[in-house]
Amino acid sequence: MIDWKNTKAAVYRAKKESLKPVLDIDAITLEDLLHIDEQKRALCENTQRFLDGKKASHALLWGSRGTGKSSLIKAVLNRFYKDGLRVIEISKDDLSALTDISDEIRELPYKFIIFCDDISFESGDASYKALKSVIEGSIELPPKNVLVYATSNRRHLIPEFHTDNEGTIVKSGEIHYSDNVEEKISLSDRFGLWLSFYQGTLDEYLQIVEGYFPNLNGEKRALMHEEAKRYAALRASRSGRTAKQFFQLFGDKFL
Repeated sequence: MIDWKNTKAAVYRAKKESLKPVLDIDAITLEDLLHIDEQKRALCENTQRFLDGKKASHALLWGSRGTGKSSLIKAVLNRFYKDGLRVIEISKDDLSALTDISDEIRELPYKFIIFCDDISFESGDASYKALKSVIEGSIELPPKNVLVYATSNRRHLIPEFHTDNEGTIVKSGEIHYSDNVEEKISLSDRFGLWLSFYQGTLDEYLQIVEGYFPNLNGEKRALMHEEAKRYAALRASRSGRTAKQFFQLFGDKFL
């Protein structure tokens, strides 16, 4: 059994069919995350409502790679841990275990975020049905102390094809989708809060980079900017992840 009083988060280990406490937690804070102020505000407000016992929504954070989706969920944990928030991370391949995990935690005096990172489902993959069950329940209501926060590179978690539209009709001016379309869009629709993330401008990227080099001035700062621009061009990305990778590779050169 996990000592949730002293454990912030756990990850599900499929081979052992059990939760493993996370002892080394990423210490990222909300203040560390730049240029996603609206996303931070919305997710924090939703999480606070959840902790207060008010109506709150499952959240889908979707958009460009490396733009802070996963980092925001980690920062929310660090912000609200002292208020009783805990996180359980589970991979897409292990979603069938969600029902058992929910049974294990539903009576505990903590609020849990089920964190599903970088999820999407290919055609024919039915594992998403376990996620739907935890979000909306079945004959048994979903646990009141559990929300799902998921990240994905795409808003619609299941791919849609032309053939899915076969059987779609318009009746009395209303569109009635085929069963295939209804099944596929219904998963994303179960997330009441959608937050989108996009690559920032070059100036925003450089501001994030500067956060890693707070004491650089003059010619050295200008040189760092040029190196950071070249690195972003090589990576074809101006994300926060690219800024961090630049620091990890070239930090010693400028510090």
